[in-house]
Amino acid sequence: MTNPDGADGAPLELGSAGAGGVAPAPRDAPNWAAKVERLEVESREGVRGTNVAGRRLTGPVQGFGKMWQKTYAVARIPVAPEQAIAEWKAHFAEFWPKGNRFAGPITGISPGDVALLDLSIGGSTLSTGVLVLYADERSFTFMTPQGHMFGGWITFSADSGEDGTTVQAQMLLRSSDPVYEVALALGGHRKEDRFWQQTLTALGRHLGAERPEVERRIVCVDAHRQWRNWRNLWYNAAARSLGQTLSSPAGRRRRAAER
Repeated sequence: MTNPDGADGAPLELGSAGAGGVAPAPRDAPNWAAKVERLEVESREGVRGTNVAGRRLTGPVQGFGKMWQKTYAVARIPVAPEQAIAEWKAHFAEFWPKGNRFAGPITGISPGDVALLDLSIGGSTLSTGVLVLYADERSFTFMTPQGHMFGGWITFSADSGEDGTTVQAQMLLRSSDPVYEVALALGGHRKEDRFWQQTLTALGRHLGAERPEVERRIVCVDAHRQWRNWRNLWYNAAARSLGQTLSSPAGRRRRAAER
């Protein structure tokens, strides 16, 4: 897979320019999402679907906190890489821990798709989403929008080895704003770690591994915080989700009953 080259998610155009001075499109161009200025979404059953429409995409450059590369992998999977990725795409939401919801298009995970998420965070629900930036037979990559907990990319891949296939989730990201950065330091990193270990364990079992063992590697790539991006607080999906919950009819009835 070609690595993402810009915060807007546009693929890098490779090769020398032709006679007209325009570089030819890369061979994997169909695997990339088209350039997106602001996300457009359709309502989907099972998730709230807020804090996504109209948002811009954000990578680590637009994030606030320390930059991390986190890798979670399961080896000795007894199916081919292409089959592993096909199954992962088709059943993606089923491998997440309970209380978290992923709602993508019914056609699967394809470049340009926008999925809506409801994530269980500290007893409340955080509503956000992701864009499918890239997808091919052996990998697919998500990119996060403004307001998500992270600014970054998450790549899911499968590769063959001497002892079978290895499936992997690897992310390069920063927390989006100062509030998320504090939350990560106060236990958020541990919760996220458990999330991905449970997800990869469930995936490994689904793909036929008898006793899937998740190998993880966590590296702080950049210990500096980008204070110039503190204004990302305005889009914080956790705060907005809480307000949306409290202002909903169910939330108002619950508060009335408590009084």
